[in-house]
Amino acid sequence: MKHFMIRYEFKNGTTEAWHQEIGRFIKAIEGDPELKGRIGYRVLKNRDDASYFHLASVTDEAAQKALQSRDFFKAYQEMTRKVAGGEVTVAPIEWIDQTA
Repeated sequence: MKHFMIRYEFKNGTTEAWHQEIGRFIKAIEGDPELKGRIGYRVLKNRDDASYFHLASVTDEAAQKALQSRDFFKAYQEMTRKVAGGEVTVAPIEWIDQTA
């Protein structure tokens, strides 16, 4: 399993519209038979400022490539850049442990 953290400051648009876009993206992943169960995606926001953190998990390289080939992914990736004013950081992360 590979994990990534996407970080940015929300700068453009309304948070309501952005949260709806996030919901559509997650529904598109869950509605795709090839991706469902192979892609994990969580979005978090710092309550005290405009910082967003997206945690993405992929089961394997094939799932990652399949996601990246989807038009809905490309549109969401572009929208993320727009709301962030072009400043988005994607970092591979290592999952150490978690609760059950």
